[in-house]
Amino acid sequence: MRYVTSVERLATQRGVQQGEQLGEAAVIQRQLTKRFGPLNAETLTRLQTAPCEQLESWAENLLDAATLDEIFKDN
Repeated sequence: MRYVTSVERLATQRGVQQGEQLGEAAVIQRQLTKRFGPLNAETLTRLQTAPCEQLESWAENLLDAATLDEIFKDN
């Protein structure tokens, strides 16, 4: 078995976190597009740059919100 350095472990962990963030953002984007129609560039940028914790909050807001503004009310 090959030795894995702490730098390699950190890089792997960072890659996993980034993958989770991108996956969550993609799901929310699809849900928002289905519910509200095409999203503007500002909304897409917010989704792509938000941390996972913020995306989770927006995903919960999506369940009850009637408008995009209500979804993003926490930020």
